[in-house]
Amino acid sequence: MDDFDRSWIIKNAQKILLEYYKGITIRQLHYRLVAIGMTNDLNHYKRVVSAMTRARWNKIISMDVFIDRERTMFGKTEDETKDLCYEIKYGKAQVNAWMNTYNLNIWSNQENYVEVGVEKKALQGIFEDPCKSMDVGLAAFKGYSSITFLHQAAQRFNTAIANGKNPIILYFGDYDPSGLDIPRSIKDNLNRLGSNVEIRRIALNYDQIQNMDLPGVPVKQSDSRANDWSGGDVVECDAIEPSTLAELCRNAIEECFNQELYCELKKQELEESVFYKKALREYVLDGGGVEKNE
Repeated sequence: MDDFDRSWIIKNAQKILLEYYKGITIRQLHYRLVAIGMTNDLNHYKRVVSAMTRARWNKIISMDVFIDRERTMFGKTEDETKDLCYEIKYGKAQVNAWMNTYNLNIWSNQENYVEVGVEKKALQGIFEDPCKSMDVGLAAFKGYSSITFLHQAAQRFNTAIANGKNPIILYFGDYDPSGLDIPRSIKDNLNRLGSNVEIRRIALNYDQIQNMDLPGVPVKQSDSRANDWSGGDVVECDAIEPSTLAELCRNAIEECFNQELYCELKKQELEESVFYKKALREYVLDGGGVEKNE
């Protein structure tokens, strides 16, 4: 047994897990542990799984820390009893919100149409906040995507192109033969589907690995592109701290966003909000469209 035993894994996992307030997958934790020295192989991954299972059952680590993005519920069985007074109060708050909120889509007058793409679904949670704050779509390509997924993407991009915009994918993937090839595959297939999309690889790149001093491992020979690989050791995108990934994402989005055009949009929004509020107020005062004999 080497130094990376259960005690070492749990001790370091407790520190790493504090960075993931939205949850983390076991595999993400494994790659973060690899980034601080643990051996990257199946045996050590199984050690992480075993250690985290034991730690959760023993209440050393909370059950709520980890997420499983491959197994999700669809919908919810609603069985709570509603409180009428609360519902009336909530309804009034909603009406008030509608009356006093009018927002234009912040990308509606921008020159670019932007989406963020990640190679792994497990990384999705890290990018949710920066994408949500800038009203940008987030897509988990899960490696080489299906034609169905790409067709749906092409439809979005073609609509953007028809509206005179430049479609851009800000891509985050692993530094390995397949991870570097996937953006090429995405672009080629989108071209075949009639969409000429610019793909900007934001991470993970060789210079970032050097600057962040991220440890790598030899390329997997099981990768069909390994024979042509000359990039040295490979590194998972998961090895980067979540706050750093989120910052890279936010900065990349901001580079595509024209603040002068946004200021023009806010002026238009303010002018239109006057007519919006007036129309809603008249609608409510007129009974909201309710028949008079009800």
